[in-house]
Amino acid sequence: MEKFVRLTAKACPLLLPNINTDQILPGRYLRLPRAAGLGQFLFHDLRRDTAGNERPDFLLNRAVWRDAKILLAGRNFGGGSSREAAVYALYDAGIRCMIAPSFGDIFAQNAVKNGLLAAILPEAELRELGAAIAADPELAVTVDLERQTIVRGDRSFAFAVDAVGRNQLLNGWDDIDLTESHRAEIAAFKAADRSRRPWAWPAQPK
Repeated sequence: MEKFVRLTAKACPLLLPNINTDQILPGRYLRLPRAAGLGQFLFHDLRRDTAGNERPDFLLNRAVWRDAKILLAGRNFGGGSSREAAVYALYDAGIRCMIAPSFGDIFAQNAVKNGLLAAILPEAELRELGAAIAADPELAVTVDLERQTIVRGDRSFAFAVDAVGRNQLLNGWDDIDLTESHRAEIAAFKAADRSRRPWAWPAQPK
């Protein structure tokens, strides 16, 4: 998994609340393999009309935000079903960081497993940041996971993130890598447990 330490990029202020995983990636696209490029279907039914034409008022359709790597959203982003493919669609579309007041629990877990940072920012500060971005979209935002800060111009915001997920993202670890990082502690526990409860362990071949 790719590490996430620091990112400086354009941010899109899509401050809509309660965007669920079916809106992120409609269910009819779940049958497609990831290799098909799920990013092209990101927010499909919000982004396009019934004829398949882009809606000009949807922010990610505007030229200035088409290449945004940071996406601001309203509360409870990623609620609904547990589909991991919603995270695939965001990541494959180039999004590397989501900033919102809250996230669906399973979405946040899936995000970490796929190298996507889900940063939690209080709603008032999120709206302040979103208004500043809307006023000057070209000015980049820097998200620093080590410091847990979001910086734009001379304004800095502190964000919250799950501590275990933060560690995984900083190191580029998936769940197996995380377990492997505790190899020494696991070995020590096994040795102590074998001594304490020899009857619970399989007999060793002579």
